[in-house]
Amino acid sequence: METRPPLPPFTEETARQKVRLAEDGWNGRDAAKVALAYTEDTQWRNRSTFVTNRDEARAFLEAKWIKELEYRLIKELWAFTDNRIAVRYAYEWHDDSGNWFRSYGNENWEFDASGLMQRRFASINDLPINEEDRKFRWPQGRRPDDHPSLTELGL
Repeated sequence: METRPPLPPFTEETARQKVRLAEDGWNGRDAAKVALAYTEDTQWRNRSTFVTNRDEARAFLEAKWIKELEYRLIKELWAFTDNRIAVRYAYEWHDDSGNWFRSYGNENWEFDASGLMQRRFASINDLPINEEDRKFRWPQGRRPDDHPSLTELGL
């Protein structure tokens, strides 16, 4: 059986760890690797897209990162219970015409006993920004530990 620690039931510390691991994975932009954090029968709502299994999640992420160039994400714990976590997040990216965006969202996650995410519900809004207004300027990949959080950035 696959396991993905930390496992539920979550404490504040383990919920924060889970959020950071998810952020790190998505910033790595390896769809096949990220998809392994989800159950085989994972269910997502992402904007108006519905995903019903791990293979669809992988395909969704591959398409996302083809469209959303220079993607950089920060997630922040909002609330948690035994096997659920709520996060708020923002990410910056540009399209193939060089138009920059900051996307803001909230996600609700539900995990199975092995720590795999079985349900993910995301609500997201895109705000066009100028390149000089970007706040997420670390090298592509994992956000450095000393980079400000959403709260510290006033987002």
